[in-house]
Amino acid sequence: MSFDYKRLIKFEHNVGEQEKKYRLYGGAGLIAISIFTASIPALLIGMVLVATGFSGWCPVYSGYNKNTCATGTGES
Repeated sequence: MSFDYKRLIKFEHNVGEQEKKYRLYGGAGLIAISIFTASIPALLIGMVLVATGFSGWCPVYSGYNKNTCATGTGES
């Protein structure tokens, strides 16, 4: 599997609903932990997780052409 830099400029939704929840909760938890422990790396990782959770787009997933959005499940 190779990383495609050209796909990084395409902002397509590639994070599924369940994963969005995990990213938001995990990111919020890391931000809270970083406030009490004064950990800058935890704060930065938490902010990235919250941003990708809100936007539904992950640049790393775009580069690897990965998509966790459920399509064609028959639910409406």
